[in-house]
Amino acid sequence: MGKITGFLDYDRKDVSYRETETRKNDWQEVYDYRQRDEVVEQGARCMDCGIPFCQSDAGCPLSNIIPDWNHLVYEGDFEAAIARLHATNNFPELTGRVCPAPCE
Repeated sequence: MGKITGFLDYDRKDVSYRETETRKNDWQEVYDYRQRDEVVEQGARCMDCGIPFCQSDAGCPLSNIIPDWNHLVYEGDFEAAIARLHATNNFPELTGRVCPAPCE
């Protein structure tokens, strides 16, 4: 999954908020979009844990298969990544915003 040393090679990068003055007038996303290469880099951080916390009983409450999803993002296969995500999550647009992300 991902790049075997990705979590050591790349720092975690939080998504930043768009400027308040801009977003309060346009009804668009609150967060800045990342560039494709930044998304791929963050997907590389998946550690291939063996028994991933993100898939345990205390991990993703939706049973999303996070390592597979991260690996597909790392490979740049966004079409397969969204299909993988939709296999267990009908509303990633919503749940991705409210998820406490204990895995990260």
